[in-house]
Amino acid sequence: MAAVTLANGGDNIGVYVPVFATAGVGGMSVYVIVFLLLVAVWVAAGRFFATRPIIAKALSRWGHILLPVVLIGIGLLILIEGGAFGL
Repeated sequence: MAAVTLANGGDNIGVYVPVFATAGVGGMSVYVIVFLLLVAVWVAAGRFFATRPIIAKALSRWGHILLPVVLIGIGLLILIEGGAFGL
């Protein structure tokens, strides 16, 4: 599992290393605090939704379809907003 995670995160390393290298101590502190706060938000939201029987049942039934659609939609939004199709 760790190897797959590392292999899938290679592009993240290529993007974030230059950002972190130029951020300085103050910038890194902000990155770490924001990251930890947003992880806490995701954990709280996951727990909230997982403990609601109707939502948990719907996600267990349709989640394998819904998640790829949402991720593809986010990817398309990023490409369109970034002007990737206007080459």
